[in-house]
Amino acid sequence: MRRYAKIGLWVVAAPLAALVLCVAVVWAFNWNLLREPLSRRLSDVLHRPVSMQDLSVYWFWPADRPGWRGWLPLPRIRAQGLAVGNPQWSPADEDMLRAADVSVVVDPWVLPEHVARIDSLQVASARLLLQRAQDGTVNWSLTQNPSTEPQSDWAFDLRRLQLRDVGVQVRDAANRLDLQATLDSLPQTTAEGYGLGWKLSGSYNRARVEGQGSSGGILSLQQGGQPFPIDARVKIGETQIQAQGSVTRPQDLAALDVQFKLQGATMADLYPILGVVLPNTPAYSTSGHLVGTLQPGHETWTYSDFRGKVGASDIEGTLKYQIRKPRPLLSGELRSSLLRFKDLGPLVGVDTAARKAKRLQAVHNAEGEELQPAAKVRQPAGKVLPVDPISTDSWATMDADVKFSGQKIVHSKELPLDHIQTHVVLDDRVLSLDPLDFGVAGGTLATVIHADGRSKPLKADVTVSARHLKLKRLFPGAESMNASFGELHGNARLAATGNSIAALLGHANGELSALISKGTISRLLLETAGLNVANILINKLFGDQQVVLNCMASDFSVHKGLMSTRVFRLDTSDAVVDVSGTINLATEVLNLDVKPENKSARVFTLRTPLYVHGTFKHPDVGVYKGPLLLRAGAAVVLGVVATPFAALLPLLNPGTTEASDCQAMLAHPGRKPEPEAHPKPAQPTRPAPPVVEY
Repeated sequence: MRRYAKIGLWVVAAPLAALVLCVAVVWAFNWNLLREPLSRRLSDVLHRPVSMQDLSVYWFWPADRPGWRGWLPLPRIRAQGLAVGNPQWSPADEDMLRAADVSVVVDPWVLPEHVARIDSLQVASARLLLQRAQDGTVNWSLTQNPSTEPQSDWAFDLRRLQLRDVGVQVRDAANRLDLQATLDSLPQTTAEGYGLGWKLSGSYNRARVEGQGSSGGILSLQQGGQPFPIDARVKIGETQIQAQGSVTRPQDLAALDVQFKLQGATMADLYPILGVVLPNTPAYSTSGHLVGTLQPGHETWTYSDFRGKVGASDIEGTLKYQIRKPRPLLSGELRSSLLRFKDLGPLVGVDTAARKAKRLQAVHNAEGEELQPAAKVRQPAGKVLPVDPISTDSWATMDADVKFSGQKIVHSKELPLDHIQTHVVLDDRVLSLDPLDFGVAGGTLATVIHADGRSKPLKADVTVSARHLKLKRLFPGAESMNASFGELHGNARLAATGNSIAALLGHANGELSALISKGTISRLLLETAGLNVANILINKLFGDQQVVLNCMASDFSVHKGLMSTRVFRLDTSDAVVDVSGTINLATEVLNLDVKPENKSARVFTLRTPLYVHGTFKHPDVGVYKGPLLLRAGAAVVLGVVATPFAALLPLLNPGTTEASDCQAMLAHPGRKPEPEAHPKPAQPTRPAPPVVEY
């Protein structure tokens, strides 16, 4: 029995002694002897140099492992002074990774199951450099040719990650991004799921970037289907961004769902961020719900139910931005309850030269190009119509389909607008504003504009309908005068080509007509309104006295910039004044004859014809020396046929007091009606529109 006891004792003691001996050897082993061989092996695997200054291994019994596994010790591997170099293509002379202290707890007991389990990874005082070259090559790809690498049947399992003072620098040449971020793990995960705090600085598209925030722990990235929480506050240039919500699959940036706040000095500063050319505006702020679906080739951003301010104007609505081929699309609907025109005017094309220059500067700064001073187009001496070129280059950057309405407009006295409604569509450099409707001076101004930016020069079509524009509100300063004023009605239809306002009008084809209903006119009124030629005419015809205007009717045909009178008549209480001739929009030359005719002998005689010659800038109004001959046809005198006048009757609102005098004049153009006579108008018929040529 004693022999068997000895044998049993040796059978038990020998393995225990061997285990104790192994543990003692491992415990006392100088692991730095393996530091160089391990560095060489890692260098071969990672295809870049790897080095470390100190390597140590400590065994311990974890307290948080349940059951029999709690009796098994785990090794803690600690590497100090760890450095991982960059691949050979990288132009940077610094390492990809430098870490003062890296501590790894591995579980060797699951290796037979082909599982590489890391129970804990702690990194302190580390610097990581991530680079993307212009051709898209990245330095964090650890395989030389991923397509030829055999697939491994090993699984990787990281249970816990702790970061302390870890700096990450991202240099992306393709996207002009250079950011430095500092990461620190929070002491414990918050109720919202935040486990990591961060700060960042750097540049994006040459704009300065600063920010801070919190996000989910890095380990939560392994849960691909779970939302990854984020809370970020970032400043890019003068633009401030706040986002709180979640990201789905952050490693792929598959989707974004956040409450989003945005504010900045001008919307033009968003070009470096979005790549979208937006107009210069006053300071703005907005808050809403931002959802991004970021599938490659089908990226869609929807900013819904947002509210904000641009200057003193409010704005709300929903916008969607789709990144697609061949051009991105911006669509949506915007509304404003209180609109200052100088705040949101750039959105409908009203932009100052200074704002345009600032927008162009922002684009060039983002592109990394030096802005060359634009060749300034000098307005020719003696010309009134602007010759500044209309640039359509930005029309090619995106398409748009946006509706906008403003309920109340705050404006200067020179611009008596009440409300606005427009639908802007930009499709392959073809711009349409249909409609572009304004409330103006107590009336309506309905406009439809189509412009083709593909053609050189620009091709444009404009249709305008003005109804019930109160003259008293239309002209600044007129409201203070002790006089009655009528209403302005008008139609215009023009088609033109040109790269400036002057060129477009100089090549215009179409027609325009206008009626002014009963009111009073005087030299002082016209001077206040800035109507110099009309001011001189009224002074020569009637002197300084106020004149009761029954009606003014005008109808022009326009052919290649030449406006020819079909009808131009003023019917006052004392006289009828007919105007005939042409206005050349291309040369800005006036060539008009004015023929006054008394209604009775009770007033002074007005038989002397006048002429209006000269240019827009320097008009020449004078008296003919002899009697007026039949110049340019006699159809414009009092015996003119009724058809051209009848064509203007649709401009009136039948049945109103203001319309009665114009109806009398247009229905019976050959008579000299007394002020109190109001014959019933004939049924108007509109002649066929003229052929429009480009």
